Amino acid sequence: MKHLFWAWLVLIPVCACSGPTPEELASLAAKGYYDHLVREEYNLFLEGKSGADSLPADYSEQLQVTYRQFMAQQEALHHGIREVRISRAMRDTVLNSVNVFLVLCYGDSTNEEIVVPMVEQAGSWRMR
Repeated sequence: MKHLFWAWLVLIPVCACSGPTPEELASLAAKGYYDHLVREEYNLFLEGKSGADSLPADYSEQLQVTYRQFMAQQEALHHGIREVRISRAMRDTVLNSVNVFLVLCYGDSTNEEIVVPMVEQAGSWRMR
């Protein structure tokens, strides 16, 4: 009986170790895309959007200009975005998506929580 107890004690943690959840994967992807935005890698941020690969080149360029303007605005208002943190994620099984809540930490020590809707496409998570 004692051996059975120890076997269960070892087996339970091993069985409980499953892979990352969709919420974890979507959260890491969303944070990664926003890290690209903070580093002014606008093309990589755009690649994280669902359907970005089918956008016309001129529209893609316009979006990147918009991202650049947004970051300039954040620099003027808040001394820029210094860090992106994952707050939480909530899975929507009806829409088959995950809402990721990120915290943008600004240079003036203020924080803002945003929601990033994420969808899975061909095994990777993209911003909707």
